[in-house]
Amino acid sequence: MATNELKKLVFSVERQTVADGVYDTAVPELSLSRFSAPTDLVALVYEPCLCIVVQGAKEVLLAEEAFQLNPAQSLLVSVDLPVAARVVEASPDHPYLGIRISLDLAVVGDLLADGIAGRSPGAPERAITLTPAEPSLLDAIGRLVTLLETPQDIQPLGPLVLREITYRVLNGPHGLRLRQIVSTGGPAQRITKAVRWLKEHFADPLRVESLAKQAGMSASAFHAHFKGVTALTPLQYQKQLRLQEARRLMLGQGCDAAEAAFRVGYESPSQFSREYRRLFGTPPRQDIAALTAVAQVAGQSGV
Repeated sequence: MATNELKKLVFSVERQTVADGVYDTAVPELSLSRFSAPTDLVALVYEPCLCIVVQGAKEVLLAEEAFQLNPAQSLLVSVDLPVAARVVEASPDHPYLGIRISLDLAVVGDLLADGIAGRSPGAPERAITLTPAEPSLLDAIGRLVTLLETPQDIQPLGPLVLREITYRVLNGPHGLRLRQIVSTGGPAQRITKAVRWLKEHFADPLRVESLAKQAGMSASAFHAHFKGVTALTPLQYQKQLRLQEARRLMLGQGCDAAEAAFRVGYESPSQFSREYRRLFGTPPRQDIAALTAVAQVAGQSGV
């Protein structure tokens, strides 16, 4: 049976989402989504965030791992991860309703500096995890969504509620993942820096030995820790970032496949086409034509 907190969230999200799509809100860290039917897989990059399903169900895929979010379950992503996502349970009478909240790692660091207790981070763990959302967390999220009904309250109260949400996450089942990525000098924190570097330099040639040296690890240890955190090798991670950026360039800026391939770091158009098809299921031109044909369908770029 749905909790009172969950019922309130369903009501609040329905009030803010009158049609299908993904909604940016007056709270920059908060986005809402509503879909009246299941969707196709969408490739995207999740930045550190907390995702909550309040009605329906969604599936998130990372490499070979699948995470299904049902109502009142929370998915934490603690570093930038290239994933695929789709709504798997939705209908006009019972639409999928979802919430995504971006997490500020600086706030995580401030809270830890204030002395929040918790067990030692230890060895790096996967940067994505799925657990039931505790009532106190759902209550805080509900208050954040409710702020959208009183815009004058967002600026003074929004940061306070977001800080409380981060506090609740740190003190809940997800807390270890957040502690790991801000623990100075720890393996997970060093991998987080490497992930950030890759995201900013994905078009550059990848030299794993150099990246491992920056992280203060041997190449073998770096490779193992990187895959432990992201479920991908550094090369696979770079490849997914390149292909998703190429797709964005073709869809949003009208680049052809050859230009997009060159701009994201590919030297071989044929290699680009092969890897693009492997990730997205169809060759670049066919994929972009299909995406353009459904461009009027709201929200298909951010499940």
